[in-house]
Amino acid sequence: MALVAVNVIYGASYVVAKEVTPLYVKPFGLILIRVSMACLLYLLFYLLLRQTSAPHARLRVAIQRQHFIRLILCGLFGVAINQLLFFKGLSMTSPISASLIMITTPILVLLIAAFLLQEHLGRLKILGVALGALGAAAVIAGGKAGYHSGSTAGNVLVFINAASYGLYLVIVKPLMERYHPLTVILWVFLTGLCFVLPVGYAELAAVQWQSITPFIWLCIVFLVLATTFLTYLLNIYALGKVSPSVVGIYIYSQPLIATLIAVGLGKDTLSLLKAGAAALIFAGVYLVSNTQGKKSAVANTPT
Repeated sequence: MALVAVNVIYGASYVVAKEVTPLYVKPFGLILIRVSMACLLYLLFYLLLRQTSAPHARLRVAIQRQHFIRLILCGLFGVAINQLLFFKGLSMTSPISASLIMITTPILVLLIAAFLLQEHLGRLKILGVALGALGAAAVIAGGKAGYHSGSTAGNVLVFINAASYGLYLVIVKPLMERYHPLTVILWVFLTGLCFVLPVGYAELAAVQWQSITPFIWLCIVFLVLATTFLTYLLNIYALGKVSPSVVGIYIYSQPLIATLIAVGLGKDTLSLLKAGAAALIFAGVYLVSNTQGKKSAVANTPT
């Protein structure tokens, strides 16, 4: 139930974010709101758990000096570049296109791990990479020039965001094994905030707050509280109950959820090109994940 809730939230976020940006809050300004509020929530939750006893003793482990560079890189790739480009790209493209491109993350993680960690690529993995790349290329090429419902530029930004998040998943893994996950995510968001603040400040300062309706405020609260804070806690809970590979599998429901919501609300359309690209991407991710076993845990992508 926790995993279903997480992926329903993620799937809905593609549509909810489009209600807010770029009409009411520009994407970089929205990211500054999301990251700063998430930092505050994680800090409060961290301080609360530190007051408890043995089950959370790892929260009291101090970050060692040699790991700060890795944390900074995690904040750069996992929060700043990842979220800034995702919301900027989403503001320029359609929810369905963005959700399809995002599920290429497991394939990108595999390629990055092969390059950085010298992991072996078998024939099935190479075939999966090729199919996924072909599907992603079809989505990107199917866009239009400019700020349209299926903008090519927006699709490219979402793809770069997926690559950035894939790199983050590779470099954050050693930290997750050494420290409590809440400690890591708090530091990652704090360092990410340092990068997001100078980029998003101007757009946040330009927001016409009096024009924001109660419905848009609810959307912003959803993006901060549900999409960032709640989904992370539910993922942590789920990892304590089921295997990581099961957690990874649930990402594949996100395009379906995003499509149902977007089409149901009349915010997007499902074309033959998108359906064909989805089939290629799903086939590619299946081949990659099926040959990785439990390494597919990194596939669960927060936005």
